[in-house]
Amino acid sequence: MADEQTLDTAQAEDNQAPEANAETDLGARVQSLEEQLAAAQDQSLRMAADLQNVRRRAEQDVEKAHKFALEKFANDLLPVVDSLERGLELTSAADEASKAMREGMELTLKLFHDTLKRYQLEAIDAHGTPFNPEHHQAMAMEESIHAEPNTVLKVFQKGYLLNGRLLRPAMVVVSKAPTTPPPSIDEQA
Repeated sequence: MADEQTLDTAQAEDNQAPEANAETDLGARVQSLEEQLAAAQDQSLRMAADLQNVRRRAEQDVEKAHKFALEKFANDLLPVVDSLERGLELTSAADEASKAMREGMELTLKLFHDTLKRYQLEAIDAHGTPFNPEHHQAMAMEESIHAEPNTVLKVFQKGYLLNGRLLRPAMVVVSKAPTTPPPSIDEQA
């Protein structure tokens, strides 16, 4: 009888062992599936973020293309504006012979300036301002007792900004501190 009880107990333990193995296998399987789900969710979030970044970059590129599409065309028109301005500088308002021509140039120049302003192309007002290497190109330096050092004294050619971005730097003459002459012989004695 004792042998039968031992045999029954052994059979019961054998029956529980497959159940325990099955529970362990199921637990491992569930854990594995949960890890795969977490990895898939992470990958899905990353792909959504990447897609959003690509969409945002594309929108920025389109915006920049719209903003700066006129850059090359504007660069080609600036010499015309420069020529009209120089022509007005060289003609006298008092000269009766060139009065009609001067008025026509003034009107044409005004049309150009209005058109440039309409497309967010603005001139850089450099005269009398501190030298800014981001907007000005120094062509020469001149001694000046009337202006602070590194101040724009003259503008050879206006600079322009297109939608706040530098299109062409202003070509300028910049002041420098005057050098003191060496003392004369009378002052040394």
